[in-house]
Amino acid sequence: MVLNIRILAAAALMVAFLTGCSGLGPATVARDRFDYTAAISESWKRQMLLNIVKIRYGDAPIFLDVASIINQYQVSTALNAAFGWSYPPQANSQLLGVEGNFIDRPTITYTPLTGEKFARNLMTPVAPATVMSLVEGGYPIDLVFRILVHSVNGIQNSFGGSARARKADPEFYLILEKMRHIQASGAVALRVRKMENRDALMMVFRKRMDRETEQASREVRRMLGLKEEGGEFRVVYGSVSGSDEEVALLTRSIIEVLSDISATIQVPAEHVTERRVPATMEPEGEGIRGTMIRILCSTAKPDDDFAAVPYRGRWFWIDDRNYVSKKLFSFLMFVMTLTETGGKEGAPIVTINAGG
Repeated sequence: MVLNIRILAAAALMVAFLTGCSGLGPATVARDRFDYTAAISESWKRQMLLNIVKIRYGDAPIFLDVASIINQYQVSTALNAAFGWSYPPQANSQLLGVEGNFIDRPTITYTPLTGEKFARNLMTPVAPATVMSLVEGGYPIDLVFRILVHSVNGIQNSFGGSARARKADPEFYLILEKMRHIQASGAVALRVRKMENRDALMMVFRKRMDRETEQASREVRRMLGLKEEGGEFRVVYGSVSGSDEEVALLTRSIIEVLSDISATIQVPAEHVTERRVPATMEPEGEGIRGTMIRILCSTAKPDDDFAAVPYRGRWFWIDDRNYVSKKLFSFLMFVMTLTETGGKEGAPIVTINAGG
C-alpha cells in the first residue's frame, strides 16, 4: 500500500509539472519575437545584397516578402491509472501511465513581389517630397542627394549605370558639401505652402545665420542659378528649373539607385576578362566622392561580415567594420520599403510549414 501511495504521488507531481508547462505562451513572446526579428532582418539584408550583385552581373533581381508568421505551440498531458485487487494478493495489479506532448509548429507565408504595379514602383523616380522629407528627418543631405538624385537644377550627379555611365559635374560635390554644412547649422528648412490651389514644397533658408553659413548659402544659390537674395524656393521635379525661384530635382528610381550602387562592386578579374561583367567603376575621390557602399568579393566566406551572399562561386559581402557602408546599406533598405506598398495584390503566395 505504501508503494502505491508513492507511485500516485510521483504521478501527481509529473502531471503538475506538465500542466505547469501549459502556461508557456507568455514566456515565448519575448524569445520568439526577437528570434524572428533577427532572422527576418538577416534574410532581408542578404536578399538586398544578392539582388544588387545580380544586377551587377546583368541578372534579374527577385524580391520575396515575408507576408506572415504564425507560430503554434501545443502542450497536452494525460494520466492513466488502473488498479486491481484479488485473492490471493499475489495477483494484485497496478497500472500507471503518463503521457506528454509538446508541438512547435511555425507556418511562414512568403509573397513574391512581382507584377505591373511593383515593377512600375521600381522604375518610378522617388518623389522630390520624399527626398526632402528624408533630409528633414535627419539624414545627411549630401548622402541623400548622392544616392537618390540625378541632378539639381541641371548640375549632374555621377552615375554607374551601364547605359549612361558618367562622372559628376565638378559643381555637384561642392554643392553637396556646402548644403551639408548649411543643414548641420540648421539654417535650411522645409515647409508646405498653398500655390495655385495646390500644396507646394518650399525650401527655406533662414535669415539668421553665422557669417560662414551665410557665405555657403550664397554660393549654393549662385551655383544653382537661384536668386541670391531669396529666402524661399519651390522644390519641383525636373532636369531644369523654370525660374530663379525653383529648385528642380531630377530624382532616381529604385532600380537606378541599385544599378548605380552595383557598378562599384568588387568582382573577380577573370569575370571581367571573360566579359561576364563590366569593369568596376572607379570612384572620383574619398568621402562623398568615393564609393557609397563598398561591397567586397572573396573566394572564402568572410569571418566578420555585416551581410554576405554566395554567387557564382564567390562570396560578396560588406565588412562589419565599415560603418559608412553599413549605414548607407540600411538607408537603401529603408528607401526600398517605399516602393513595396501596394505591389502584392494578386501575387502568388508561397506558404511553407517550417516545423512539425
